[in-house]
Amino acid sequence: MKKVYYLKTCNTCTRILNELHLSSEFILQDIKSEPITVKQVEDMEALSGSYEALFSKRAKLYKEMDLKNQDLTERDYKHYILEHYTFLSRPVIIVDNQIFVGNSKKTIEAAKSFINS
Repeated sequence: MKKVYYLKTCNTCTRILNELHLSSEFILQDIKSEPITVKQVEDMEALSGSYEALFSKRAKLYKEMDLKNQDLTERDYKHYILEHYTFLSRPVIIVDNQIFVGNSKKTIEAAKSFINS
């Protein structure tokens, strides 16, 4: 499977998608207009190793809900990711059994090398 979970209104996601030059084999899912399902987030967790790895601690709601001062469990991370799209660290790029989560330069470079290999 070749898929990218992203936010169409996010300039960073748009820039990264343009940088990656993805082939038409990739399925793009705008997580705001097409929310992620329980199965999708469980599949992502299986590849990444944890829900926390998928969770964005930079989300505005994370600060507003004062979640940083709570002791969140894997179950909590899953719940919040499914509750609101902003909690998914974006973009999430899946190529077969490899997953690249987030927009750090290192992650995007790794995704580029993997996609172009």
